[in-house]
Amino acid sequence: MARKPQEDPKAEMTPMIDVVFQLMIFFIVTIKQEDIFSKLNANRPAPNASSSESVENDTQIKIDIGPGGMVFNGRGVSLRELDRNIKKLSATSKKATVLVRCTLDSPHMYLVQALDTCNKYGMYNLSIFSM
Repeated sequence: MARKPQEDPKAEMTPMIDVVFQLMIFFIVTIKQEDIFSKLNANRPAPNASSSESVENDTQIKIDIGPGGMVFNGRGVSLRELDRNIKKLSATSKKATVLVRCTLDSPHMYLVQALDTCNKYGMYNLSIFSM
């Protein structure tokens, strides 16, 4: 008896790829994402802040940081002078707002030094932005 010639069995890939894509879509749609914002540790101000705190908070200290160094309330200062000025102002009010403005080409070192100085004397009401 002679055998009949058989074709080579081939596995069709198209249905397998379709099933894989269907499974991927199912898992992507049904995945439960964690709410990242609920886990952020942010200190928010109390809703009933007294008026005496807002009057004390009106004091603003401006520190401009550029490529040439630091400017404290409109006057160029070294790190030592900034330290003295922040120490003097922190003795009167630790709740004063410190505005730290950086130019795009300012060295990161100056920003870190200014923030370290504010932290050293308990000045925690900071606003940092770029110009």
